[in-house]
Amino acid sequence: MGITSALVLLAVIWWMTFLVVLPIKVKTQGDLGNIEPGTHSGAPEVHNLPKKAIITTVVSLVIWGVVSSIILFEIITLDDMDFFRFDSIIDDGTGG
Repeated sequence: MGITSALVLLAVIWWMTFLVVLPIKVKTQGDLGNIEPGTHSGAPEVHNLPKKAIITTVVSLVIWGVVSSIILFEIITLDDMDFFRFDSIIDDGTGG
């Protein structure tokens, strides 16, 4: 895995983790009873975005380290995954 591949993998894992962490502990305007005119009651009032970005970075670096190790040390390869073998898809006529 090259540097570019590693950075793209980190970016994808970071954004996926961020989208999972984003709705945690959100206090909406409806929860606090302070709804601004013209906004939805589900609009966030307190979102703790900097804290969530730090948590996302730490968690995603751990996940990235595990996934990168699996790729670099070839713990799981494409040969281990049957859905990448096209010869198993081809019908050999034996009916099995």
